[in-house]
Amino acid sequence: MADTHTRKRRGGGRAGAAARRGSAVIDQMPWNPPINTDKPTEPLDLAGIEAIHEGAMRILEEIGIEFYNEEALGILKEAGCTINGDNVRMGRDFVMEMVAKAPSKFTITPRNPDKTIEVGGKTLLFGNVSSPPNYWDLEIGTKVAGNREMCRNLLKLTQYFNCIHFAGGYPVEPVDIHASVRHLDVLYDKLTLTDKAMHAYSLGKERVEDVMEMVRIAGGHSHEEFEATPRMYTNINSTSPLKHDHPMIDGCLRLARRGQAIVVTPFTLAGAMAPVTMAGAVAQSLAEALCAIALFQYVRPGIPCVIGTFTSNVDMKSGAPAFGTPEYMRSTQMTGQMARYYGLPMRSSGVCAANVPDGQAVWETSNSLWAAVQSGTNMVYHAAGWLEGGLIASPEKFIMDCEILQQIQRYMQPEITATGPDEIALDAIKAVGNDGHFFGIQHTQDRYTTAFYQPFLSDWKNYEGWDVAGGIWTAERAHHMFKEIVTSFEPPPIDDGIREELEDFVARRKAEGGAPTDF
Repeated sequence: MADTHTRKRRGGGRAGAAARRGSAVIDQMPWNPPINTDKPTEPLDLAGIEAIHEGAMRILEEIGIEFYNEEALGILKEAGCTINGDNVRMGRDFVMEMVAKAPSKFTITPRNPDKTIEVGGKTLLFGNVSSPPNYWDLEIGTKVAGNREMCRNLLKLTQYFNCIHFAGGYPVEPVDIHASVRHLDVLYDKLTLTDKAMHAYSLGKERVEDVMEMVRIAGGHSHEEFEATPRMYTNINSTSPLKHDHPMIDGCLRLARRGQAIVVTPFTLAGAMAPVTMAGAVAQSLAEALCAIALFQYVRPGIPCVIGTFTSNVDMKSGAPAFGTPEYMRSTQMTGQMARYYGLPMRSSGVCAANVPDGQAVWETSNSLWAAVQSGTNMVYHAAGWLEGGLIASPEKFIMDCEILQQIQRYMQPEITATGPDEIALDAIKAVGNDGHFFGIQHTQDRYTTAFYQPFLSDWKNYEGWDVAGGIWTAERAHHMFKEIVTSFEPPPIDDGIREELEDFVARRKAEGGAPTDF
């Protein structure tokens, strides 16, 4: 009887959830970027922090970083750095003076001010998968090159889920659009299908300038209003080991001069592009990031900068990158300690090496996401939809990941650990006594719909109930949900005049040839 009663109650809860969501595909949690209430996990002691800092400083002072950007070389020479060809050595006093000018927190205000995000402090932000060239879904059943329709559908998921707080790069590369104009079409889609904080690829001046102008138009801003506060951001990767290329530094300099935010994320794979030891890999990663942040702060003191980590390890048997490993988790936690040491906001990622949305995908991504929580990360890139080490984007994986993100959001809500009289519940315990149960008492009824996290994808039926309902595995449930979401999707509102201005800008820039390519 007790088991039967429990199942009836659970079913009633689902019926109640269905009534609350009305015609919506799922009953999801509201837009509310979580505040990380936990103390960070800190594997390094003070001596360890100083050792890694010393390693990073000695790399900058004794080995140097290659800057393949003439403008950056000229600026750093003016700043007093030692230049030898493309190699730049900079003293720790200069680096620390410049890095100290970066704010510890800042905001990014997209075209919808209600979706403004704060980067830094204890705020935890999740972004969509960015930049895979390939796509996989359950209906296609194999890896295929991305196209504009796939990209648009993943942008719809980006907008739909409240637990996604910013729109990263292209959620899949639409390779059916020529690279010279791809950024124009995708940014138009991003700005009309979403109203969340925008990203620009720093891949040539035309792309960066076009994106800044489109974001300005979409927000209805004057040039002065656009430049008064961050309204978008870029993310760059160093070319490990110890190099920065021309276009990424160029793009960041352009954004810095117009007051937009910059994320610097070295891609250091221990055993391949960095030392096999995690402390060495983290020290190298910090050196590669700090030298670029110092450059941007010298150019525009106080420009918002985020230090990123993408330090993981390779499979020593094959050379393939591995993600969500114990080493990845520890390097993320270690970098979090160092980010706090430097007073910088931090970016990490929700990543995996799995090829399809299976168990491996879930545990590796969960490891990555909880490492982000433990490290005090502020921006989590690739938090939903990433497969095959970043080579595949998947809508099923996107939705499965959003279930984890919502659980993290719920985990951070302070009411779970509240300890007031209502939470200690002595009157309820007294009323039930030694031989009753808590299902029917008023204390439970008053909190019935909000007491516990309610999943939108997990299936809590027992095996027999699951089997009778069709025996649908998680990825298949996610696929059906994906189809429902994109079919019923309604874009966020945008002024007709602004839409026309965006269309005219895209048409004009296409007529001018867009961004130059060699093909």
